Amino acid sequence: MSKPSNVIYIGKKPLMVYVTASIVQLANEPSIIIKARGLSITRAVDVSQIILKRMGNIGYTLGDVSIGSEIVQSEDGRSRNVSTIEIGVKK
Repeated sequence: MSKPSNVIYIGKKPLMVYVTASIVQLANEPSIIIKARGLSITRAVDVSQIILKRMGNIGYTLGDVSIGSEIVQSEDGRSRNVSTIEIGVKK
């Protein structure tokens, strides 16, 4: 399964790594989707807001935002719900 080129998955790297990756993708794509789950959701919101507020004069706008949850198997075999978010940013 290949990763779509316009999706930025948020993890534990520094915030500006994801902002830079997002801006590079927006230079090549008309829109991107910033995806995160669990504790990384706040970082995803921060990334989208930095792009929109600090780079707003370039003309980036907020796209669709969707929230949900996924069932994830933990290492001990239990299943638990993890919150998810997808934030669209477009030119």
